[in-house]
Order: sequence, then structure tokens, then C-alpha cells
Amino acid sequence: MRDVAIIGIGQTPVGEHWDRSLRHLAHDAVRAALHDAGVERPDALYVGNMLSGELVGQEHLGALIADFVGLRGVEAVKIEAACGSGAAALRMGYIAVAGGIHDVVVVAGVEKMTDSPSEVITSALAMAADQEYEAGQGISFVALNAMLMRRYMHEFRVPHDAFAGFAVNAHHNAVGNPNAMFPRPITVEAYQQAAMIADPINLLDSSPVCDGAAAVVLAPADSEVARRARQAHGIARIIGSAIATDSVAIHDRRDPLFLEAAFLSCQKAYAQAQVTPADIDLFELHDAFSIMAALSLEAAGFARRGEGVRLAMNGDITLEGRIPISTMGGLKARGHPVGATGVYQIVEIVQQLTGRAGPNQLPSARLGMAQNIGGSGATVITHILEAAD
Repeated sequence: MRDVAIIGIGQTPVGEHWDRSLRHLAHDAVRAALHDAGVERPDALYVGNMLSGELVGQEHLGALIADFVGLRGVEAVKIEAACGSGAAALRMGYIAVAGGIHDVVVVAGVEKMTDSPSEVITSALAMAADQEYEAGQGISFVALNAMLMRRYMHEFRVPHDAFAGFAVNAHHNAVGNPNAMFPRPITVEAYQQAAMIADPINLLDSSPVCDGAAAVVLAPADSEVARRARQAHGIARIIGSAIATDSVAIHDRRDPLFLEAAFLSCQKAYAQAQVTPADIDLFELHDAFSIMAALSLEAAGFARRGEGVRLAMNGDITLEGRIPISTMGGLKARGHPVGATGVYQIVEIVQQLTGRAGPNQLPSARLGMAQNIGGSGATVITHILEAAD
């Protein structure tokens, strides 16, 4: 296995891009990442995407985007793992470079959601749930997370207000991210007064529907192209990469309030990287809903069962805290273009590890962890990155 580095990053602002098509968004991110890496033509392109067929009427994204960005002829495929598609594509790119199949790979995540009516988007997102036992019974994805949150509040005697810190932190950090969809702070009072979507999940517990694309370029860490990128702006090594799965339907899990796939993928990644949670300097988690942030912190070993919300209440998740999360706004405030989210998380960790995070820069970040979740916890992909000196 070869040591793999991320040598280039690119992203578009997250938002409602009614004047940009899916292929244009992907183009902007891929060309920016290739320019950042100093690479003209990679060996392969892997595209993370969840909903292009349902919302845009376009599949076959590998060939489509390869052609549109000027890479006709290279190996190119779409990777789908629900909202975990972006990180799943990165995992495939990592395997290709680490295994010596390709020397330079570009991984993109792209999603175009806002051109469709809300009821169409809701139905499309529900495809990540179990069709027979969940979506087919009329349960939306918000409703599934609302049931998890209600059960968590009951089991651990947690008031709804205890979750406010997740949204407040995400919006505070989005202010320093020029690519965030909601770069404005909110207060606890605003959280308390937010409109209810599916009790107990309110508007500020939920990530937005949006468009966006992000891309990274991978190469062997000891290659000449990596050496040039390191001199230009710094690079980050991938020292842990793991996927684990659980049942798609929540009712089939041994414990609905424990993200077993998150736990398993973290343990694999920690073992590969030879680190523990205490070594991690920042954690870009999958805060599609506030309850997922709490469950992820617990499954990853940063908090005991039922105490994930305490990290938000005590300020431990802020840029100055013990384990900063959502350092550029997270899914909640940067935005959650579902199939692209996992690549945005990686781009933001590379920014932190190479000193390019602007006003949100952590002073001495060396190790960053990203966790991208497909469905309500059925597919979980964890990556650990290290700054390369």
C-alpha cells in the first residue's frame, strides 16, 4: 500500500444555484482542484452523487462530467451511497492510489437539488431509507430523525434546548466561510423560537436543501507532483479510511440510539492511523440533524452514551473547545448538497491542516477526522487526515 496525500482542493459556494447546471457545478470544483494541485490530466475521476437521476434526470455522471471538464478518455464512474456518496467516492479514489492502480485521481462530489419542488426532493431523499418498512409507510427522512431525537430525549432525560449549541456553533463558524449558505450567527433564543418541522426537530435542527460541488486530487505522498504541491501550499496525508454498515431500517438495529456503523468505521480508522479520539484536533461530523451530531460524537468516542449534547452545552465543540466540530459551518450552516457533502468535509479539513481556513483557522491542527453518513446510519465512512510537514 502506498502512502496517499491530498494535493489539491476545489469547491463552489453552497446555495441555490438556479443559473448553474449540475455539470457546471462539477466543472468549477474539479478544475479548481486540478489547478490547486498543479495537475492537468489525472488518471481517473470518481464522482460522488446521490440524486442526479431523480432530481435532474441525468445518470451516467462519470462519463458526462469527465467529458465536460476536459478529461474525455479517462476512467470515470459515479459512486452512490446515499448522503455518504462523497466520502464513498473518496474511499474508492484512496484505494486506487494506495493500491498502485492509478497515480493521480480526482474525486468530486456534486448535487443539484433546488430546481425541484420540495415534495419531489422529500421523496427522493427518502430513497435512502428502507422502502418497504419506512419510506413506503409514508415516513419522511425528517420524521425518522425526529423519532430518534424524541427517543434520545426520553432515554437520557435531555431537554430540547440542550441541542441548541450545535446550531449556534455551526452558524457562528459559517460566518468565516465564504462558501457557506448561511453565514450569519444565530442565538439560543432564535433556536427556541424556530418553526417546528417534525416535532421535536425544528428549522434550526435541520440542514438545508441546496446545490454545490467540491473536489480533491489524490496522489502518492512521495510523488513529484505531491512534492510540488507541498511546497506551494501544503498537503494532507490520508492515514485512516474505513467504511462500515448497519441495517437500513432503524427498527432492525440492536440499539437505535447507537450508531454502530459509525463506531465500527471509527475503530477501523483509528487502528489504521494508530491514534485515539484524544489525538484528533477537529471532527467534521455529519450534522444533517442535531440528533446526528450528538450520536456521532458518542459513537466516535468523544462522549459517553447520552452525553453528546453536553459537549455542545459546555462549549467543547467550538473553535476554541476540546474537539471543534463543523469548523466551516457543517451541514447545518455551510449546507448539505447531499452527494457532495463528504467531499466538502475533506476540503475543509485540508484547509485546516494546511493553514488555509481563514478566520476559522485552528492554531495547531495536525489531525482531522471526517465522518459522512448515508441514510440514518446504515453507511458510515470515516477518514483521518494528517498534516504533512
